[in-house]
Amino acid sequence: MNYIYPIVNPIFTIKMYKLDLPIDKKEFEAIEARRQRELQRQSRIFNAKVRTIGIDLQAVQEQERDRRMREEMERRRHEAFASDMVRNDKISQLLQKRQEADIRRLNKALNEFRKMHQQPNTRREFDLYDPDSLKKDKPARVSDDDPRCTLASLQKFEGEDLNNPARKKLQQEQMREWTKQQHEERLKAEEKKRMADRLYDMKQIELDQRAVELQKAETECRRAITTAQANYNKALSDEVTNQRELDKRRETDDKLTEIANHVHGDFLTENPHISTSAFGPHRVIPDRWKGMLPDQLAEIRKNQKIQEEERREREEAERKENEEWEKQALNNARAGMVLEREQGRQIRNKNKNVAQENLKLAMEQKAHKEFLDSQVYVNPPTAAYFQQFNTITR
Repeated sequence: MNYIYPIVNPIFTIKMYKLDLPIDKKEFEAIEARRQRELQRQSRIFNAKVRTIGIDLQAVQEQERDRRMREEMERRRHEAFASDMVRNDKISQLLQKRQEADIRRLNKALNEFRKMHQQPNTRREFDLYDPDSLKKDKPARVSDDDPRCTLASLQKFEGEDLNNPARKKLQQEQMREWTKQQHEERLKAEEKKRMADRLYDMKQIELDQRAVELQKAETECRRAITTAQANYNKALSDEVTNQRELDKRRETDDKLTEIANHVHGDFLTENPHISTSAFGPHRVIPDRWKGMLPDQLAEIRKNQKIQEEERREREEAERKENEEWEKQALNNARAGMVLEREQGRQIRNKNKNVAQENLKLAMEQKAHKEFLDSQVYVNPPTAAYFQQFNTITR
């Protein structure tokens, strides 16, 4: 089975390894020759007149040779890199061992120098960390009046004198006396507090009894006030009832008097003379004027009859005008129907002519297609013919 391998771009191969290697002129010329052969082969394959269906065996064999050469170069390159890596690892191991030996030798020489020439007792500040410094040193002070205990010596503080035990014992005795005195004072304070609480409780009982007595007296007083207020409210209610009946009786008399005055007065009798205003005979008093005179009423009825005749004449004119408009609209509708029928007849004739023209064109197209199928297109292409286009060269 033959495999087809694409041509490898040499520029991509050089960039893949990221090596700053010079480009071989012969190799570049060989690659350029292969590229030209590939372009020529594409021109042959994609030319429908000279192309043949099959495999370019010579090109496949050339690709196979190129692939083997490239694999051999890759193998040699990898072997060279591997041998360089092994050699570099051995060199690094030797250098590391030499460096470790040098470090050990330098550390040994340094320790010997320190042991011989840098003893602790030869140092200037050895007295600061001498392990026998406490054995060699003198005590801080011999007595409280030691002349070495100056102000800046920081060797004697308040409470650090030599008679400290006796002073502490005296302080303990004094503290015991103070504690006993505080205990007695606390007992006295508690006794006073108990006496004050007892007096407070007795005072509270006395106040509670007095509050009960005051509440009882207040209840009796309120009961007496309630009884007196009830009697007063009853007397006041009776007085209000009597006053209300008296007012009702007086109001009834006033209403009857007012009715009689209205019945016999000028308001209901409709006296027209009392409505005349003092500003002129043509003006009236609105609250006294209750109607018109017979002459005025007759004049108003006459005007109303004239207005009624005018309204009837106007309605008759509007009716006649509406009838004219209806006749005109009916005539317009009839003319529109006639025009619409004429347009429909014209459209049908036009559609008929278009259908005949389309039928004629269809027959002509059918005859032309039959001529092409029988005379021109005698060798139709198959699916295999179209599958050979738009494919790669390899």
